Amino acid sequence: MKKEESVPEIGASVPIRTSEYREETAAEIAAPFTDTRSGEQDEFRERTAGGTGMGTLALALSIISLFVLPILFGAAGIVLGFVARNRGATGLGAWAIGIGVVSIVIGIFILPFF
Repeated sequence: MKKEESVPEIGASVPIRTSEYREETAAEIAAPFTDTRSGEQDEFRERTAGGTGMGTLALALSIISLFVLPILFGAAGIVLGFVARNRGATGLGAWAIGIGVVSIVIGIFILPFF
Protein backbone atom coordinates (compact mmCIF):
# COMPACT_ATOMS: atom_id res chain seq x y z
CA MET A 1 0.00 0.00 0.00
CA LYS A 2 1.16 3.51 -0.64
CA LYS A 3 1.58 5.82 2.32
CA GLU A 4 -0.93 8.41 1.14
CA GLU A 5 -3.72 5.76 0.89
CA SER A 6 -5.77 5.28 4.03
CA VAL A 7 -6.75 1.92 5.45
CA PRO A 8 -10.52 1.33 5.23
CA GLU A 9 -12.44 0.54 8.39
CA ILE A 10 -13.97 -2.88 8.93
CA GLY A 11 -17.31 -3.04 7.19
CA ALA A 12 -16.70 0.10 5.12
CA SER A 13 -16.88 -0.03 1.38
CA VAL A 14 -13.56 -0.43 -0.39
CA PRO A 15 -12.68 2.44 -2.69
CA ILE A 16 -11.83 1.69 -6.29
CA ARG A 17 -8.16 2.37 -6.88
CA THR A 18 -6.68 3.34 -10.16
CA SER A 19 -3.14 2.09 -10.25
CA GLU A 20 -0.72 0.46 -12.57
CA TYR A 21 -0.66 -2.85 -10.76
CA ARG A 22 -3.36 -5.30 -9.72
CA GLU A 23 -3.33 -6.84 -6.29
CA GLU A 24 -5.34 -9.69 -4.94
CA THR A 25 -7.65 -8.94 -2.07
CA ALA A 26 -8.55 -11.54 0.48
CA ALA A 27 -10.04 -11.78 3.92
CA GLU A 28 -8.58 -8.45 4.99
CA ILE A 29 -11.47 -6.60 3.40
CA ALA A 30 -14.09 -9.31 3.61
CA ALA A 31 -16.75 -9.35 6.28
CA PRO A 32 -15.79 -11.34 9.38
CA PHE A 33 -17.08 -14.93 9.37
CA THR A 34 -19.30 -16.01 12.23
CA ASP A 35 -19.98 -19.71 12.65
CA THR A 36 -23.61 -20.06 13.72
CA ARG A 37 -23.79 -23.83 13.28
CA SER A 38 -21.37 -24.71 16.09
CA GLY A 39 -24.11 -24.25 18.71
CA GLU A 40 -26.44 -26.54 16.79
CA GLN A 41 -23.74 -29.21 16.51
CA ASP A 42 -22.99 -29.00 20.24
CA GLU A 43 -26.69 -29.39 21.03
CA PHE A 44 -26.91 -32.41 18.71
CA ARG A 45 -23.86 -34.02 20.36
CA GLU A 46 -25.34 -33.51 23.83
CA ARG A 47 -28.66 -34.97 22.69
CA THR A 48 -26.94 -37.96 21.13
CA ALA A 49 -24.77 -38.52 24.19
CA GLY A 50 -27.87 -38.60 26.40
CA GLY A 51 -29.56 -41.01 24.04
CA THR A 52 -26.57 -43.36 23.85
CA GLY A 53 -26.73 -44.24 27.53
CA MET A 54 -30.47 -44.71 27.34
CA GLY A 55 -30.10 -46.82 24.19
CA THR A 56 -27.49 -49.04 25.83
CA LEU A 57 -29.75 -49.60 28.82
CA ALA A 58 -32.72 -50.35 26.54
CA LEU A 59 -30.68 -52.83 24.50
CA ALA A 60 -29.42 -54.54 27.66
CA LEU A 61 -32.98 -54.89 29.00
CA SER A 62 -34.18 -56.28 25.69
CA ILE A 63 -31.40 -58.87 25.59
CA ILE A 64 -32.02 -59.85 29.23
CA SER A 65 -35.71 -60.26 28.38
CA LEU A 66 -34.81 -63.09 26.01
CA PHE A 67 -33.83 -65.15 29.06
CA VAL A 68 -35.71 -63.75 32.09
CA LEU A 69 -39.25 -62.29 32.35
CA PRO A 70 -39.80 -61.56 28.67
CA ILE A 71 -43.00 -59.54 29.12
CA LEU A 72 -41.63 -57.20 31.78
CA PHE A 73 -38.10 -56.65 30.50
CA GLY A 74 -39.19 -56.69 26.85
CA ALA A 75 -41.76 -53.96 27.45
CA ALA A 76 -39.22 -51.89 29.41
CA GLY A 77 -36.70 -52.33 26.59
CA ILE A 78 -39.25 -51.20 24.01
CA VAL A 79 -40.23 -48.09 25.98
CA LEU A 80 -36.62 -47.11 26.65
CA GLY A 81 -35.83 -47.84 23.00
CA PHE A 82 -38.37 -45.25 21.89
CA VAL A 83 -36.95 -42.75 24.39
CA ALA A 84 -33.42 -43.42 23.09
CA ARG A 85 -34.54 -42.92 19.48
CA ASN A 86 -36.11 -39.59 20.40
CA ARG A 87 -32.87 -38.51 22.09
CA GLY A 88 -30.78 -39.25 19.02
CA ALA A 89 -29.52 -42.84 19.40
CA THR A 90 -31.56 -44.21 16.53
CA GLY A 91 -29.59 -47.40 15.96
CA LEU A 92 -29.51 -48.54 19.59
CA GLY A 93 -33.16 -47.60 20.05
CA ALA A 94 -34.26 -49.50 16.96
CA TRP A 95 -32.36 -52.64 17.98
CA ALA A 96 -33.79 -52.47 21.50
CA ILE A 97 -37.32 -52.13 20.14
CA GLY A 98 -36.86 -55.01 17.70
CA ILE A 99 -35.33 -57.39 20.23
CA GLY A 100 -37.97 -56.45 22.81
CA VAL A 101 -40.79 -57.21 20.38
CA VAL A 102 -39.23 -60.54 19.43
CA SER A 103 -38.83 -61.41 23.11
CA ILE A 104 -42.47 -60.60 23.89
CA VAL A 105 -43.70 -62.61 20.90
CA ILE A 106 -41.59 -65.59 21.94
CA GLY A 107 -42.73 -65.21 25.56
CA ILE A 108 -46.41 -65.09 24.72
CA PHE A 109 -46.74 -67.55 21.83
CA ILE A 110 -43.86 -70.02 21.95
CA LEU A 111 -42.75 -70.46 25.58
CA PRO A 112 -46.15 -71.71 26.87
CA PHE A 113 -45.79 -74.86 24.75
CA PHE A 114 -42.54 -75.89 26.51
